[in-house]
Amino acid sequence: MKISACYIVKNCVADLERSIGSLREFVDEIIVVDTGSNDETVAVAEKFDAKIFNEPWQDDFSWKMQRAIG
Repeated sequence: MKISACYIVKNCVADLERSIGSLREFVDEIIVVDTGSNDETVAVAEKFDAKIFNEPWQDDFSWKMQRAIG
């Protein structure tokens, strides 16, 4: 069974790094949907080899994740 960690983020560089760092050894993949960050959030996700999707915010959390994971 494959285990994925999925994030919907915007400008959360410190929290994202701490969160991914705490679980990366327990998951098979990390998916990050960025909704328009203007800080280093995307760079942190890249550091952890996350699959990164850039999508504008649509006021709907489920829409983002459905687009990212198909």
